[in-house]
Amino acid sequence: MIERLRIQVQALAGERHPERAPAALERAADYLSREFRTLSLTVTEHRFKARGRTFRNVIGTLASHPKSAEAAPLVIAAHYDTVAGSPGADDNASGLAVMLETMRGLRGRPLPRPVRCIAFCLEEEDLTGSRAYAASLRDANQAIHGAIVLECVGYASTEPGSQATPPGLPIKVPTVGDFLAIIGNEASASLVAALQGSAKRQAPDLKTVPLVVPGRGEALPDTRRSDHAAFWDHGYQAIMLTDTANFRNPHYHRPTDRIETLDFAFMEQVVVCLTAAVVQLTLMKE
Repeated sequence: MIERLRIQVQALAGERHPERAPAALERAADYLSREFRTLSLTVTEHRFKARGRTFRNVIGTLASHPKSAEAAPLVIAAHYDTVAGSPGADDNASGLAVMLETMRGLRGRPLPRPVRCIAFCLEEEDLTGSRAYAASLRDANQAIHGAIVLECVGYASTEPGSQATPPGLPIKVPTVGDFLAIIGNEASASLVAALQGSAKRQAPDLKTVPLVVPGRGEALPDTRRSDHAAFWDHGYQAIMLTDTANFRNPHYHRPTDRIETLDFAFMEQVVVCLTAAVVQLTLMKE
């Protein structure tokens, strides 16, 4: 699995920005579409307008049981754009690679509800792609079974003092950056519990730190810094899995955010945890 994760990150890493590298942004979307098809997912696109242009969220759906299409889907998501000047290996090729490898592990399982895999565009531009998508769900009165958003899941460190704490956080955070943070709001507490439980049972070597915030995280802005917040704002359950980005990774949003800085053994454990959690969550009733 580690080698497959490495191959996926290598294929995706590189500046993917709507102004600085628009062709690379399109190539990433095309690559993800092909990979979804390779995994036997049904591929669709959600197109939206921004900056005077049309962009696309790429969607791959796994519906492995004949009656599963009748149930609300569980969403797994990660964004594929980068900030200007950064190759975005951790932010967020790592999330995309974990998402793809998780879907590989789900193939052939008779899941009782669809799993909808979404690669969002323009997360770095005020969550534009996920906001457009979540709004379209709400406008159509479409239900989902929750969303799990992968945001920077590839950087870990065992060095003392390698982890900082976001301001105002109401929990004690370890000072060693070797854990996965699981962030949800109160409406999404069951998703947080499912991921935490799956980590303990299936990936005991993966340290996790859960956090449930009130409301939509308004009092703690650092807990809203990815596409899960778009789902919160439209009344959907959603959580973020993250290595905490700039609170740990010194390469965050920099030209040095490269593949050689990532910890693929850490990413493998995230895949194991997430795969088990998805199986569990698809079995849960609405």
